[in-house]
Amino acid sequence: MSSEAASADTDSANKYPAELKKIIDEGGYTPEQVYNVDETGLFWKRMPARTFISTEEKSAPGFKASKDRLTLLLGGSASGDMKLKPLLVYHSENPRALKGYAKSNLPVIWRSNKKAWMTVTLFQDWFTNYFCPAVERYNARRNISNKALLLLDNAPSHPVNLNDLSDNVRVEYIPKYTTSLLQPMDQGVIANFKAYYLRKTFLLLIKVIDGEDKPTIRDFRKKFNILDAVDNIAESWDEVKTSAINDSWKNIWPECVHEFHGFSQAESLQQVQQDIVTLANNVGFEGVIENDVVELLESHREDLTNEDLMMLEQEQAAGQEEDIESPPTPLQLTTKDMSKAFALIQEGLQIFADNDPNRERNIKIARAVNNALSSYTELYKEKVRRKHQTTLDELFILREKVKADDDLQGRAEESIASPSPSK
Repeated sequence: MSSEAASADTDSANKYPAELKKIIDEGGYTPEQVYNVDETGLFWKRMPARTFISTEEKSAPGFKASKDRLTLLLGGSASGDMKLKPLLVYHSENPRALKGYAKSNLPVIWRSNKKAWMTVTLFQDWFTNYFCPAVERYNARRNISNKALLLLDNAPSHPVNLNDLSDNVRVEYIPKYTTSLLQPMDQGVIANFKAYYLRKTFLLLIKVIDGEDKPTIRDFRKKFNILDAVDNIAESWDEVKTSAINDSWKNIWPECVHEFHGFSQAESLQQVQQDIVTLANNVGFEGVIENDVVELLESHREDLTNEDLMMLEQEQAAGQEEDIESPPTPLQLTTKDMSKAFALIQEGLQIFADNDPNRERNIKIARAVNNALSSYTELYKEKVRRKHQTTLDELFILREKVKADDDLQGRAEESIASPSPSK
């Protein structure tokens, strides 16, 4: 961030908002139709430097080369109410942690290459096969014109021919060396997301190691896999507020900001960082201070060195990636599994009901849990309906077969009873 800010072109940054406003006015775009996305690195297992885990990692050769590094593409509309599904680029296509899970049903768009970097090919695929269709669906739901304006920086991974790939989406590129000053995703959105991610990691750590006979911190770190990180990423992105995304446009398109909140984002980020310090000390990482958290959050911007990349390639060549050679058989959620899960959930709710003196609270929570399960409930009913229909179809086929066999047997008996006259 410091190097970006130091090299920022303030003159271009001051002039560009007026140019952008002209483009928006001429195109008739509303805040719901203007978007920005940006890539960011994420070391999804990294801990603050003052923790003993981080110290152990640093003493290991190639600790940064990074099985624990991935790239995310995050973004949304200027209105803030359309957050795009995160695109995740990992160095492994089929890690063991995803065994049985359909990538199309993950809460992220899963892509891979050996260096876990965004490429022109990946970005173009995202633009054509995800962004444009997502915008079209969103505009249809909002009953607004099917058009959009996408703002990008001049990263090498951003193709220059995107305007040739869609009749409805116009792509504009923010002037070079103005990203730190203008690009909305860099005005607190990605920083907040990463802080939420780290806080959720510590909350999960506390949950896992709390109580007797629970795993140690080292055990947690060893078992924390890329699927856990995916879930954490999705929840952290959901936590980014609509107002925070809308506020992030104040430097480049101030007219679209609903209400200027001043330094509310910075204060929010600082509060999250303080929460992380408290959580770190609660789990036994004594001595962690806020500067350690800030340093960790900033470290996500680091690029891999040549030594890191060589180490990563060596690990892949040695088969240490633990890839599954081919996509595995998807997991199956049966009606038997779902019925058992429903019973266990209701049993748990009954324990609360029998022991909670606050009846109003209990009813409210039970209702919320059952509402949250509605998707599974509908899926269960559909599976039961299909199973019942299949049984009826099988019974109908069996009856037809029995009837056909009876008719054949009857004709055979008639033939025996009435033989044809001999010649």
